[in-house]
Amino acid sequence: MKPTLVILAAGMASRYGSMKQTDGFGPNGETIIEYSIYDAINAGFGKVIFVIKEEFAENFKGIFEPKLKGKIETDYVFQTFDLKPFGIDIEIERSKPWGTAHAVLAARDVVKEPFCVINADDFYGRESYQKMCDFLKNGVSDTQFSMIGFQIDKTLSEHGHVSRGVCEVDADGNLAEIHERTKVYFKPDESGNKTIVFEEEGREYPIRSNSRVSMNFWGFTPKIFELSAGFFKEFALANTDNPKAEFFIPLAAEKLIRNGQASFKVIPTQNQWFGVTYAEDKPIVQECIDRLVAEGEYPKDLWK
Repeated sequence: MKPTLVILAAGMASRYGSMKQTDGFGPNGETIIEYSIYDAINAGFGKVIFVIKEEFAENFKGIFEPKLKGKIETDYVFQTFDLKPFGIDIEIERSKPWGTAHAVLAARDVVKEPFCVINADDFYGRESYQKMCDFLKNGVSDTQFSMIGFQIDKTLSEHGHVSRGVCEVDADGNLAEIHERTKVYFKPDESGNKTIVFEEEGREYPIRSNSRVSMNFWGFTPKIFELSAGFFKEFALANTDNPKAEFFIPLAAEKLIRNGQASFKVIPTQNQWFGVTYAEDKPIVQECIDRLVAEGEYPKDLWK
């Protein structure tokens, strides 16, 4: 059975200023999502599921269906504010979705096979999909999940701070802990070289340039739906008065590790990650894609 690719695309892209999920970056206006799907098809994935807001559906289908028809099976699920499916009868007022782990739960009725989860606006590189597909076919189980571990110095923006989940990996190559750092950036030193720091309560702390980070590229079986649904219910009820609280995948992963319910193999990659947090990132991403096309990594017209 071929694994499935689940793309999280319900975010509002507030720092970017527009719908970066459907913005064009390739030579013919290809979205970042299209490069992800292209790599996934070549790696051996058999289906792609878009997790979106319901109001995005017509736009998404208009963009992706003509290009993907006959190449890979597609489906769409909606991340909503309805908490009744989780046994919560109260209404909690929010202006944004509940976060990435909640978005994964939106796919629980349509995913029946091993699957991986990615962000819509992140460019991960071909190797990442091949390694994840191989793991989902040969290494995954209901107690052994995975994540692709990127080197932190290959994931930062030149245009501002970013959030990164900095990983500690044990001797068996499994995730031991993940530390959410919400303000990570390059800092030039006196000699002009750049170090990496994160800021917390007004103080700066160094991070090793070869530290592994999570860029939200995870591998699961459908067992994750059962395991994380209860966690989400607890989280939502504990945050009824916190409209900015988000149930992130690393929060669920840490709880599973602490409870001894699952482990997460950290699959290392040397791929250069790039993405669009800020509008200023767009020309850089376009240049990176143009270079990959020129090097023959991707065809100039992705779907011909």
